[in-house]
Amino acid sequence: MTAEPRAARSPLQVATRQGVAVGVATAAYGVSFGALAVAAGLDVWQACVLSLVMFTGGSQFALVGVLASGGAAAGSTAIASAVLLGVRNAAYGMRMKPVVGVSGWWRTVAAAWVTIDESTAVALAQDDPEARKRGFWVTGIIVYVGWNLTTLLGALIGDLMGDTRAYGLDAAAAAAFLGLIWPRLRSHQTIAVASAAAVIAAALTPVVAPGVPVIAAAVVAVVFGLTNWLGAPRRKASLS
Repeated sequence: MTAEPRAARSPLQVATRQGVAVGVATAAYGVSFGALAVAAGLDVWQACVLSLVMFTGGSQFALVGVLASGGAAAGSTAIASAVLLGVRNAAYGMRMKPVVGVSGWWRTVAAAWVTIDESTAVALAQDDPEARKRGFWVTGIIVYVGWNLTTLLGALIGDLMGDTRAYGLDAAAAAAFLGLIWPRLRSHQTIAVASAAAVIAAALTPVVAPGVPVIAAAVVAVVFGLTNWLGAPRRKASLS
């Protein structure tokens, strides 16, 4: 007898599974931030407050990276780099507001707090409106809770772990992203956007301030979107 095929997962189940997978992989990377923050001269509580309040991984790494290289004298540069990299979250917020559709001030604040790369990516990877909401909240909450726990862990045992980059946690987060977007790379336009953005970001990373490569990669998507280069021809509305 042949085994009966498993029932297809519902869109909500798919969104939940993806949110958990991406959330756990990203949260694990918080260990690196905690260890690097303490190595840069921050106290354990300062590292934890950054993750609780700032909560935007790229900006946090930019901040401690500049502090590590220049000490307290580099404070203004560190803040500028963190702000520059955090600008992308404002764009995410504009895109996610109609998707999440929250009501009430506390839900609006909570949604803004967890509007990050990961929650946005998982949400927009879904086709069903309710699944988009599920993916957004599951991913955002798991990353927030997990990131803060692993930040504390990394800050406490960073010296014992040595160089946390050797554990490949940054690669785990990147792999989760790649696995999320890979099924959506079907058209010539999406493949071209992803390839061009990756090349530009990689080329700029060694020579410009943190945050600039991310913004430059985003500009690529905007240009493709506005010009519809390599996209399907847009149909003109028929006149009646």
